[in-house]
Amino acid sequence: MNEPGPEGPLEAPRADSPYHRLNPLTKAVSATVTGIAALVLGGVIGPALLTLVAVIIPAAIAGVLRVLVRTTLLLSLPIGISAVLVNVFFFPAGRDVLLRVGPITATGEGLSLALEVLARILAISGAITLFYLTTRPSDFVADLEHRGVSSRLAFVANASAQTVPQMLERAGSIVAAQRARGLDTEGSIVRRLRALPPLVGPVILGTLGEVEERTMALEARGFSRPGRRTLLRIPADSGVQRLTRWLLVGGLSVLAASRILGVPG
Repeated sequence: MNEPGPEGPLEAPRADSPYHRLNPLTKAVSATVTGIAALVLGGVIGPALLTLVAVIIPAAIAGVLRVLVRTTLLLSLPIGISAVLVNVFFFPAGRDVLLRVGPITATGEGLSLALEVLARILAISGAITLFYLTTRPSDFVADLEHRGVSSRLAFVANASAQTVPQMLERAGSIVAAQRARGLDTEGSIVRRLRALPPLVGPVILGTLGEVEERTMALEARGFSRPGRRTLLRIPADSGVQRLTRWLLVGGLSVLAASRILGVPG
């Protein structure tokens, strides 16, 4: 029987795939290297190939490709559309004019830069989403503590990994509750803007209340006591994964150095 995954709108049911069984640090290093490499690489082809190899193929192996695409687009489109509009219509000193609307001019150079930015945004968002979809925060924290990371830093990592999914889940529950009370959250932009305060307020207050409750629960369980905690379960690791992590970090270092030195690639 498949083990259920962590709940939340950013997370799919956990499957027993080879990618799910990887050590959490391996997946974290892969996501980090993918995100940084997407920034270092130039053009559109580099980030696109990186997304295919490091995000799309692993997501297909893990069986979360459909959820990953939907979530990545949901997270990336707002900032992606903004980046495209700004670069296309306000690119300085662009000479290849595509469209002119009054004082605003769309240029080919701006479009090229916009596509590069969009490719990087999708690569970074996809890598982070893949990590969320295939990694339990508790496994990541346990692995960090097993490697000697402070329990406080591990808790910060755990809280950071859970913040966005929990806020989105809470927002969905509040939207459903407010709709049941007659709040109009659909229709024109004016209506949607008018519905924001009744939604944003409970989300923020609920998040603050949860932080306080979690702090009290942790203190009641002796979180601040000195000494190292005893871990009941340690995520599996292997020599191949350790070598892979070092190769990823080394490859990223070589790529960054080549870009700094101006080596063509």
